[in-house]
Amino acid sequence: MNDARANGRDIDTATWAAHVKSAIAEVVRLQRDAGIDVVNDGELSKSSWSSYVNDRLGGFAESVSRGQGSLARGRDRKVFQEFYDEYDRIQPFRTVNGSRWTDVVCNAAVTYTGQSAVRIDIDNLKAACGSAEVEEAFITAVAPGSIVTRRINRFYPNEEAFLFAIAEAMKTEYKAIVDAGFLLQIDDPQLVTRYDAEDPPPDTEQYRKRAAVRVEALNYALAKIPPERIRYHICWGGWHGPHTTDLPLKDIVGLLLQIRAGAYLIEAANARHEHEWRVWEQVKLPPGKILIPGVVSHATNVVEHPELVAERITRFASLVGRDNVIAGTDCGLGGRLHHQLVWAKLKSLAEGARLASKNLWGRL
Repeated sequence: MNDARANGRDIDTATWAAHVKSAIAEVVRLQRDAGIDVVNDGELSKSSWSSYVNDRLGGFAESVSRGQGSLARGRDRKVFQEFYDEYDRIQPFRTVNGSRWTDVVCNAAVTYTGQSAVRIDIDNLKAACGSAEVEEAFITAVAPGSIVTRRINRFYPNEEAFLFAIAEAMKTEYKAIVDAGFLLQIDDPQLVTRYDAEDPPPDTEQYRKRAAVRVEALNYALAKIPPERIRYHICWGGWHGPHTTDLPLKDIVGLLLQIRAGAYLIEAANARHEHEWRVWEQVKLPPGKILIPGVVSHATNVVEHPELVAERITRFASLVGRDNVIAGTDCGLGGRLHHQLVWAKLKSLAEGARLASKNLWGRL
């Protein structure tokens, strides 16, 4: 039904709303059954992690189809063209709704029009948490720097003004989530994935300078929200590709830590980025901040053993302090893996966290 809504097909709104509410209640219960302490709504009301804002932002009255597309369109695709051609054909688990890439055109002032939609998200998660004992809960929202991607500016004098207009509009959604008592998770993969999209490869320093503007816009949008209520997430993309042209964490971590957030979620379990735990040997996590490394991955069907999960957690704890680590996932699992594997991975995550706690504190 979300796919139908995202592609402009008529559906019965009341039926959709009822299904979303019951599905969120179920997904929260299943997270708790798996042993997860900090839950979310599975983003089940949204067409995708980012395109959902198409229904929540005014000023975007047109769209330009770019035709059939791949989940990755960058240098990685260029190097492994045969693989991606095959991948585009078979894609058993989709990470975006619809099969065509669309660039949305801004031709008027950007405004936030999603007040009722975010209120539905809040009410649904409150209802779900009310019937399940949860330690904390969060709602995700996309960062301005990831919104501006694949949106064409035909109204503002320059791209920076366009970016800050989006940031101004998104303040409403961010504040509503926190005011409702939830943690706000900002999803911003474009902070790093744009690096792969540029061909030839950009100079790292110049890339950081461009990314710094997006960080500035995000901090502007978050300025009145207590950092301890904010989680910030980056990843290198949800597609199951080689990822040989990913930007190294060491080249962006300094900028990452400038973001006004209390916790930072990073990919740390997949085969292309697990070695980057060593970055924290050189980089000091600021006082009062929390690191949430991914210790199970969306990039493989293999279910991580709890002892491996515990090893990964303990490794980070030895570098940034045991009180400063929360075990997480590399990225969202839904749509990237079969649902049976998702729940198995989350159970392994919880069991591994219990083992790590025993190793670090001498108790379960």
